[in-house]
Amino acid sequence: MGKVLGLGGVFFKSKDPKALLAWYQRWLGVPGDSAEYVAFKPETMPKNGCSVWSPFSADTGYFAPSSQSFMFNLVVDNLDEVLSQVVEGGATLAGDVASYDYGRFGWFLDPDGNKVELWEPV
Repeated sequence: MGKVLGLGGVFFKSKDPKALLAWYQRWLGVPGDSAEYVAFKPETMPKNGCSVWSPFSADTGYFAPSSQSFMFNLVVDNLDEVLSQVVEGGATLAGDVASYDYGRFGWFLDPDGNKVELWEPV
């Protein structure tokens, strides 16, 4: 039987895709190899990092205050610094930083209103 080996990408609509990607490149330092997409290489993932694929219940409030039916999760190297950067770039924070034994999390709404979860692994 064939099987899935990993997450190949996250694809979504935007009213101005190039401007949104440029915002992520400027304020989050995502790779700037292309004006159309970002390619994250496995070797840049921290030792305790991973990609998670997780369906949520249709009535979850976890993606609020965004009205989207999805949420991004991005692995970061310094949560506090990245949260400061996105606020400087015009993002709105969504909730307080949370700490767990597997890392720290923070949330914001990007310029398109998408909720983004940032994860700094232990």
